[in-house]
Amino acid sequence: MNSFSGKNMTAGYGGADIIKKCNIEVTQGEIVVVIGPNGAGKSTAMKAMLGMLKLKSGSILYKNQEITKMLPQERVKLGIAFVPQTRNVFSGMTVEENLEMGAFLRNDNIYKTIKEIYDLFPVLYEKKNQNVGELSGGQRQQVAFGRALMTQPNILMLDEPTAGVSPIVMDDLFSRIIEVGKTGVGILMVEQNAKQALGIADRGYVLVNGENRIEGKGADLLNNPDVRKSFLGG
Repeated sequence: MNSFSGKNMTAGYGGADIIKKCNIEVTQGEIVVVIGPNGAGKSTAMKAMLGMLKLKSGSILYKNQEITKMLPQERVKLGIAFVPQTRNVFSGMTVEENLEMGAFLRNDNIYKTIKEIYDLFPVLYEKKNQNVGELSGGQRQQVAFGRALMTQPNILMLDEPTAGVSPIVMDDLFSRIIEVGKTGVGILMVEQNAKQALGIADRGYVLVNGENRIEGKGADLLNNPDVRKSFLGG
């Protein structure tokens, strides 16, 4: 199976290191969740894996090949997509225009993929000619997911996909994430709603102060007393 991993990643933004010898891996077809307190380095690790942040030490591997020095757009071409927490859609463009923008690196017929995304997210088909800025927060997130899927990725990275949405919308988004995973895409997700995220995860990582603290199967982390006490409300 194709895997994407960060090995012994150490990086920061010019001051103290934010992540320290951090290890994260996702295999195509599985859902992996990264949890931890605010400031633990979760989003920093994602940015380092995409190449948005230069490593001080460590390496990034994809399909057993080192890609540490590749630019982010080169990693996207390999099959790695990223949905940031904010500014992840073009609000002044329609749903369909956003999806078309997601295929800017492709030279083939993109409309078969657009149909697949409409099948996955039916509400987007209903609103395909509507400006994304007029949609609800959950619907905008579906547009962001869809636009990332237009690159036909093997790996999809999601940074706080349920931030700022209601519990009902959060449940729907997690259901959509499960559906994407069923298509064979590997999903690496940073998420504050730890209990719900671990509930759909094959595996999970707990980061504290930029370091790996606990890792294991999602179900095992849900039942781990230390994880429950610190991150799941008891």
